[in-house]
Amino acid sequence: MKLVLALFGLVVASFASLDLRWAEFLGPQTLGRMGTFAASFFPPETSAAFLQKTAWATLETLAMSLLGTLLGALAGLVLAIPASQPGGAWLARLLLNALRSVPELVWAALLLVSAGLGPLPGTLALALHTTGVLGRLLAEALENVPPEPAVVLRSRGAGVVQVFLFATLPQVSAQWLAYSLYRWENNIRAAAVLGVVGAGGLGQMLSYHLSLFQMREACTVLLAMIGLVALVDAGSAWVRRNHFA
Repeated sequence: MKLVLALFGLVVASFASLDLRWAEFLGPQTLGRMGTFAASFFPPETSAAFLQKTAWATLETLAMSLLGTLLGALAGLVLAIPASQPGGAWLARLLLNALRSVPELVWAALLLVSAGLGPLPGTLALALHTTGVLGRLLAEALENVPPEPAVVLRSRGAGVVQVFLFATLPQVSAQWLAYSLYRWENNIRAAAVLGVVGAGGLGQMLSYHLSLFQMREACTVLLAMIGLVALVDAGSAWVRRNHFA
């Protein structure tokens, strides 16, 4: 209870220390400008040429997120194996910590210097961050695997690879799939944002049209982002519901 009260006090103090001019923000003149700005987004641009361009950018964003998640899941599995071991795991854990500590947007900005503009740096940025996140989650899952199946296989002369493939991996495969699908959902949103720094896809289109104050075109891009995220969320939920039913 004391901790909750202390946190509440910090929140109140933070509002008091900021110069938030609520009267100006909620004034009639400001609200009128906000309404005018919101109205400038409608109606969305629906010309055939622009819709075709938006559709291609949507596919590019989807491909970035899917490939980045796949590469991150595979690399995370490779690093999770040594990270889950009691001895010599510090280097793998350090690498996983470093990869997930850097946000996707920062990875993309760094990779743009070497890889140039386009979807490649965005895909690699998603893969690097996803490797750190999924590697850590999978390493914890491997640490909690019951050892009995592995002990039985070792007693019958099975090697290390056989023990991992037939005793350990089947016990964590469901978690690995669930984590990977969840990260794919997150990477869809991240891929849409990465384009703002020039990493291709819908984000790059949105940044371009907003910079030119082409609000109708920006509205179409935003609707495509919302539709893509909703579609991937629904598909991922369907896979998890049917796979784990």
